[in-house]
Amino acid sequence: MPGTGNTRTRLRVGGLLCVALFATTAAPAVAQQTVTLKSALSRTLSAEPTVQANQARQFGAGYGVAQAGRRLNPSIGVEAENFAGSGAYRNGRSTEATVFFEQKVELGGKREARTGVAASEATAVKARGVVALLDRLRDVELAYADALFADAQARVARERLSYARSIREEISRRAEAGREASFSLTRADAQVALDQLAVEQADAAARITRSTLGAFWKGSASFRLDPGAFRSTASTSPEEGSNPEIALLAAEREAAAARLSLAIANASPDPAFRVGVRRLQDTRDTAVIAGISIPLQIFDNNSAAIAQAQEQRRAAEFDSSALRMVVRREAMRLHQEMQAAAREAARVRSNVIPTAEKAVGMIRDGLERGGFSYVELADAQRLLNDAKQLEITTLKKFHTDRAALARLTGRHARAFNLAGTSK
Repeated sequence: MPGTGNTRTRLRVGGLLCVALFATTAAPAVAQQTVTLKSALSRTLSAEPTVQANQARQFGAGYGVAQAGRRLNPSIGVEAENFAGSGAYRNGRSTEATVFFEQKVELGGKREARTGVAASEATAVKARGVVALLDRLRDVELAYADALFADAQARVARERLSYARSIREEISRRAEAGREASFSLTRADAQVALDQLAVEQADAAARITRSTLGAFWKGSASFRLDPGAFRSTASTSPEEGSNPEIALLAAEREAAAARLSLAIANASPDPAFRVGVRRLQDTRDTAVIAGISIPLQIFDNNSAAIAQAQEQRRAAEFDSSALRMVVRREAMRLHQEMQAAAREAARVRSNVIPTAEKAVGMIRDGLERGGFSYVELADAQRLLNDAKQLEITTLKKFHTDRAALARLTGRHARAFNLAGTSK
């Protein structure tokens, strides 16, 4: 009885040690955080230097608007007359000095037009910043799709290895019983070794893709992805959002219109008013002077600049119309290809894979009764593997097209308020 009690105590202690060891080894895996696409995009924006660069450019554009609204500075000057000559004008005896204040006045709405150009250019700067950020988010979404694809390939590779090991065990038992040739066991061993190598390669590829994804927010590969996200084929409308390049061209079109207004305003001559005080040397008196000067538009009335601005505005309008047609056509194509990929993946998952699995099961059962050979089982398993590979390849095509559509329609710009990142 005492021996039995000691044995039970040792068993309990051993069990607790096993539990503790399992908990210690399993803790890092449990601690890994699941990164969704939304969190990956959010983390990238938090660590992206382009956000700060856009803010600096927009602040600079704001200062440009303020500068464009400033009035022209006045000028002050001194004129000396009759300070040298002959006779009475020798040695500065008849020098007359004038101190004057001069102000040029802008007419034709030049200051307002100049401010309009600066404001429209500031809008274009913001639009260019959104384009740059959407390019980066597109890269993140593609990297996320690559990581999901690599994880799916690793799962398929592990399933193949597990199945190859189970087949190897069955063939080993049959070979020991004399019901299977020895070369079949050797072939099964080779298949297990090959599938083991495939698992190692797939795991390495998955780590590389996670490292690439984590590098966007200066992180590591110590996170995991939601496997259900890869099979999610929810698509967005091709009309959802707005293309950032169209928004940029709209801003450039407004800038072209503002430059046309400025060119028209610059055609108006600007008078300069002068007032001053003159010292008359002969009489020792002081006199007030006033004057005005107006440029004569004899050689240049700014007509060429106006025509240039008009053509630039027309070009911007045509560019915008052409881009709208391209975006509409490309968005429709991507949407249709996404729908086709989703349908194909669903058919493979619901029809092809179950049929292939059924065939593998039937051949495996027949193998026990001697009705099939290992070669036929390997062919059926290869068909199943091809079906699974087709599914994940089709799903990757779907996610790649969805990333392209999100970039094309600017879907993430509204979700993450990219236009307001400088606020």
